[in-house]
Amino acid sequence: MNLLSSEQSPYLLQHAANPVHWRPWGEEAFAAARRDDKLVFLSVGYATCHWCHVMAHESFEDAGVAAVLNQHFVCIKVDREERPDVDRVYMQFVQATTGSGGWPMSVWLTPDGRPFYGGTYFPPAERWGKPGFRDLLLEMARLWVEERERVQRAAESVGERLALGGAPEPARSVPGVEALDGAVRDFLASHDSRHGGFGGAPKFPRPSELLFLLAEHRRTGSRTLLDVVTHTLEAMAAGGMRDQLGGGFHRYSVDARWRVPHFEKMLYDQAQLVLAYLEAARATGDAAFIDVADDTLRYVQREMTSEDGAFFSAEDADSLPPGAPAGAHASEGAFYLWSMDDVERLLGPDAHVFCERYGVERGGNALSDPHGEFTGRNILYQARPIEDIAGEAGQSADDVASVLGRARQALLRERGTRPRPQLDDKVLTAWNGLMIAAFARGPGFLEAARAAASFVRARMWDPATGRLLRRFRNGHAAIDAFAEDYACLVFGLIELFEACGDRAWLDWALELQRRQDELFWDDESGGWFSTDGRDATILWRFKDDYDGAEPAASSVAVHNLLAFERHGVSPDGARDKVERTFRLVGERLTRMGRAVPMMLTALSAWHASRAR
Repeated sequence: MNLLSSEQSPYLLQHAANPVHWRPWGEEAFAAARRDDKLVFLSVGYATCHWCHVMAHESFEDAGVAAVLNQHFVCIKVDREERPDVDRVYMQFVQATTGSGGWPMSVWLTPDGRPFYGGTYFPPAERWGKPGFRDLLLEMARLWVEERERVQRAAESVGERLALGGAPEPARSVPGVEALDGAVRDFLASHDSRHGGFGGAPKFPRPSELLFLLAEHRRTGSRTLLDVVTHTLEAMAAGGMRDQLGGGFHRYSVDARWRVPHFEKMLYDQAQLVLAYLEAARATGDAAFIDVADDTLRYVQREMTSEDGAFFSAEDADSLPPGAPAGAHASEGAFYLWSMDDVERLLGPDAHVFCERYGVERGGNALSDPHGEFTGRNILYQARPIEDIAGEAGQSADDVASVLGRARQALLRERGTRPRPQLDDKVLTAWNGLMIAAFARGPGFLEAARAAASFVRARMWDPATGRLLRRFRNGHAAIDAFAEDYACLVFGLIELFEACGDRAWLDWALELQRRQDELFWDDESGGWFSTDGRDATILWRFKDDYDGAEPAASSVAVHNLLAFERHGVSPDGARDKVERTFRLVGERLTRMGRAVPMMLTALSAWHASRAR
């Protein structure tokens, strides 16, 4: 018995054939747990998550483990990208109780949904200091039968802490420019002056950090900030984190030099990085940044856009190696890796120039390979400048660039014959909003932005009821939108209006903003809740206060209200909402600014507008 349906996300469908009796999130699953007096085992992940695949293969596909799960638990599988509300609640719990988080997320709940134990990946047997998953399941089942009061006390205690822990005391006034100055100092102190970015390995792109520093460059004229941003963008563009053949960026770099990526490609990364490269191009006049943005947008058009113009969510990191035998398992980066023999066979006399440019070595070039998946293989990166190679070869730089262009096309054609990473083809409103903004700003890509916005308006929005939906897949739209969906879509529509001048997009953005305020605004203390509070299975209502891989809804919403003000069409109470939100996160802006770079960007714009 597996109750996952075909219209759901690719992540859930990956588990549809498991021997585990998975159920989707909802009251029916909890009713079953209460009826059968069972604990709930909640597994949260996403389609392109490498360690989710590992745990699935080791545990959820194993008949013995499945038998334990089915006997003792009601098992719920959740795609965190479809249901960020579920993910947010239980990730708060896992982080509060273990000090870290990640995916797959594994949480044990009482039948009323209260968590009492959790973690991330668990190996099938004890390993790396982690308990074995099967042993852990049996211990959880024993506790429920033999020490139920202990379990219930633990769940109640943690629940009380989580419910009380998310309400900061608002500041008395909007933070001043001192908060911006302090955040800038923190960023500069952590800047990697050798390799770009901030801190050490692993390195995440986090474009909102760069957008903040660019905003402060505009406000203050600081050349140092511009240099930090351009250094980082150049390093990422030259590294293995960027797909040097097909365009687009991988999720993050496992090393400090941007050389070895985690190979999944996420839509939200492409969107925000395009915006950062275009902002850098505007600040510097350097066309190379436009070229990177253009290359990334073309990748999204080619590989992550539906026939109707909507944008898909992600491409997996894992795929079957070329020529793998039947029954082989996918491995990290297989689609993107090259041996020296591959390159020489495909390029002939041009191979030497290509290898010099992209760092191809006979024994492989991976700086980090903890699982032995890159042995003898090469991750392409820009190892040497074209001008240096041309000088050694006695050729012009244009001639070498022409050779490299032909070589990239030859390898790209060969790569097209390989097994592709899985495409997560669900359409998410928030991520499409970010991508609409990127296409609207990209020179020559306005029609792509317009097509995606038209798709969302036609298929995921009901003007009669004012209902926006989060997810579209396989002809079906579902799941009421969250605050981030409204905020990011409004952001994209404002950018689209600014690019094309069609007032209809601004009017729809205003309508969505009013609906967002109606559903999510907290009139008591300010800021926007992530959820509308109507789903009884979501135990706690939080406000995002962290701009991570995706910006928080409140950060984007403040940007949007400031943009409406620029266009002279502010919704009622907009200025008050902006100032109250700044005050709500005032302590975070002042003391932990690096956690909220998108909100800092809005604060920078707010101060800049008042200085004029």
